[in-house]
Amino acid sequence: MYAITQDHYGPVENLQIESLAAIEPAALGAHDLLVEVHATSVTTADWRMRAADFPAGMRLAGRLFAGLLRPRNRITGREFAGRVLAVGAEVTRFAVGDAVFGAHAGGVNAEQIVVPEGASIARVPRGLSMAEAASLPFGALTAADFLIDKAKIQAGEEVLVLGASGGVGVYLVQLAKHLGAAVTAVCSGANEALVRGLGADKVIDYRSEDPRALWRSWDVIIDPVGKSDVPGYRSSLREGGRHVFIEAGIGEILRSMVSDAVIFGVTTEGSAAMERLCELVEAGAIRPVIGHRMPMTAVAEAHRLVERRHRRGAVILEWPAAGAPAEVVPLQRAV
Repeated sequence: MYAITQDHYGPVENLQIESLAAIEPAALGAHDLLVEVHATSVTTADWRMRAADFPAGMRLAGRLFAGLLRPRNRITGREFAGRVLAVGAEVTRFAVGDAVFGAHAGGVNAEQIVVPEGASIARVPRGLSMAEAASLPFGALTAADFLIDKAKIQAGEEVLVLGASGGVGVYLVQLAKHLGAAVTAVCSGANEALVRGLGADKVIDYRSEDPRALWRSWDVIIDPVGKSDVPGYRSSLREGGRHVFIEAGIGEILRSMVSDAVIFGVTTEGSAAMERLCELVEAGAIRPVIGHRMPMTAVAEAHRLVERRHRRGAVILEWPAAGAPAEVVPLQRAV
């Protein structure tokens, strides 16, 4: 089988397409699934792990998590969708042939992967393609966890979403609106139609307006891209409000430890979180947003798109379908 691997931190040129031994069903643990991957996403987390480019003050912690001197996982990627090829002897949640999607830290950019049945995995919601399903875990799981569990958003509150057209922002807008909030979205003017279509009540073009200069305030300010700071937005936050950081430097993390008005944390994953995500999708609360679909050989360009931080929604890599030969070319030609 083919996989996208990385032996050293650094630029996209360190990514490579490698031929690895196929996974034999007999090698599965009792609670494992063998999944044929059809689509994966390239996210901000993938870029940061590949380049070891972590937020200010978090570089050592990031290296300890990802691998101090070199990547701990040679196979890249975390979000996937595919079909179950085989199951371990004691698997009860899934069966051969099930379409599944989820997040797995062990690396998913391969034609086949092994995933524990208790991991962040669920059946693909009705009506979604593999590409659409693969676009959800990173952004939609994060949005649900931060808005519902951490910020505890309430109907009638006013919410400011920074980076509203990005991989997480598109789901923050949808879910905040579904929960009954009035949503102001911050993005470029080119993406205004997109975020209004997702439910934003008002849109601020950050290239021509600064939310802090509008002489108004919000109950919740949520920042998925690390572009705000606590002192600079203090006057924009109402009394009792919450400034929520999905991506933050050490300063915001320390403030979150001493102030209820500043919230930071790590996305809670797992099977229960995935099942809640499926319920939200099937209820129409959120829908997939895909900005780019590419073959797996274009992984370098996909990383470049994400690293520029001006994408719309998810960046998806699609893998050869079952039974179809993989047309693998040198990575340099693919970009």
